[in-house]
Formats: sequence, C-alpha cells, structure tokens
Amino acid sequence: MPVADVFSLEDRNSFTTSLSPSVTNYPLENGRRYHAFRPGVYVLPNDEAELDRLDMTHFLLKKAIGDKLHLAPIPDTVKRVLDCGTGTGIWAIEMGEAHPAAEVLGNDLSPTQPTWVPPNVKFEVDDLESTWTYTAPFDFIFARYLCCAIQDWPKLIKSAFDNVAPGGFVEFQDWNLKYHSEDGSLTEKHEVARWDQILIDLSAQNGREPNPGPLLEGWMKDAGFINVVAKRHKLPIGPWAKDPKQKEIGLFNLCQIIDGLEGFSFRLMTQILKWSPEEVEVLCGKVRTELKSKGLHALLDL
Repeated sequence: MPVADVFSLEDRNSFTTSLSPSVTNYPLENGRRYHAFRPGVYVLPNDEAELDRLDMTHFLLKKAIGDKLHLAPIPDTVKRVLDCGTGTGIWAIEMGEAHPAAEVLGNDLSPTQPTWVPPNVKFEVDDLESTWTYTAPFDFIFARYLCCAIQDWPKLIKSAFDNVAPGGFVEFQDWNLKYHSEDGSLTEKHEVARWDQILIDLSAQNGREPNPGPLLEGWMKDAGFINVVAKRHKLPIGPWAKDPKQKEIGLFNLCQIIDGLEGFSFRLMTQILKWSPEEVEVLCGKVRTELKSKGLHALLDL
C-alpha cells in the first residue's frame, strides 16, 4: 500500500459527464444493479446493498491503518484533493470535513454519492482511465480499492504523477486478493480457496489486475515517484484473532466479504464461465458456510 511524494483530446464532456440518461439508466442483471456509464468496465454492482458494503469496507480500511483516512503526511494547509474512484463518496466527505479549507473532488463511474455534502466537496462522473484534463494540479491524490477495475495501472499511476503538485502526495491503498492462512487452516481443498482463485483468474482474463497491492510500489517508482513507502497490512477474515483490534477488523472484514459474495461473483462467472445464476449461488453458499467456520483462520492483505 504505497504512499509517495513527487517533486518535480478529446472533449472533456465525453468522459466527465453531467447526469443524463446514459449515466443513470442502470442495467439490471441477476437481480443486481450495475453502472451505466462506460458499461462493462467495472464488474461489481452499484445498488444499495453494494453501497452499504462499501461504507462498511471504508470503516474497515480506516481501522486497518490506525483509524486514519490516509497515511501520507499531508499538511493541514492542503488545498486540492482528488479521490479517485470515490464510490459512495464517504472518504471524500470525511476528508472535506477534516480539511474545510481544501477543495475535495471525488470521481466515479456512477453518481451514487449523496447530494448533501460539505460545501468544499464535489463529485463528478468520470472514467479514471480516460485522459485527465484537470486545469490545476492536486496537493493530494488518493485512490483505494481499485482491484479488478483497472485495465492499465501504469497509465493510471502516470496520470496521478502528471497531476500532483510539486511537493504533493499520492497514496494508493489496494488488495492482494489471494486468501491465505499462517496456520494451514486454509487449503486448496476449501471452497473458499477455489472460489477466490476462480475470481482472481477471471479478473485477469477480463484484463483487470486482481492483486494490485504488491505491485504498486514498483509501478509508482517506474512512473517517477520518489520517497515511495510501501506498507503491508494483514487483515483477518473473521473474529478469530486474539488481539482485540484485529478481532474487530476481522469481524468487519468477514461481514463485508459475506455481503459481497454474489456481487463479486455474478458478472464474472455468468459472463465468462457461462455459469447459471443458480450455480453461482450454490458456490457462494458453500463459501459462506466455510467463512463462518471458527476453525478457518484466513487472511487478506492490504
């Protein structure tokens, strides 16, 4: 999960879009709702169940890094902040509240953010992988939880490099989605391991990196960032850890994974593997049962 600091077209309306039917006419598949802008780019739903899960994950990730919004040592005088792939907008809103003198902009493929927000917080519909055309640089660029969503990571990171102000900071927080255990309690025979590997393989087949976390440090250095700092956080899946903080993190992690099982699985498995929704649900049911087992001590790395 690297943090770095750096010293050093087409019509914008075609990809930074006002709210029009092409943006808000969300397609429904297998009982789940998906984004309409640039359809198919992102495989997870954008319905209320998914938005609730994303807010839970926000709480989880804050806990994981010490009850903080970020690790970059940004000054209190920060003026312009960009939240890439803002999701529900909760990070941008809390950042705006913490820095009322800063202008905070969040972008996403879906306009699912609330309308009542601090006056210094704004949202726009945008595709991170399109050309960035901002007229002024940002003091802090933040991106989190973009696994399985980005086709060209080096291009995205170069866009961040080109749009951060001299002396500014860029922070990426992302996953290695490969579940593992340190005590051997998770094996390849588990349905959890099988399901996880299927998703990893399908995301790669879909052209989007499922495990960007361990690769971010190298990508950032290749883009020209200096003073790159990478930190690995081991997050339990389930409340099995002895440490009270890790136990709480594990509980929230388990909840967000269980709530997301079908959302993680439906599009990739039905569209690429051509499974029926019923087949997906059967596998998710087996995974759900195993994840709740007290004898399974699985971990997920951030």
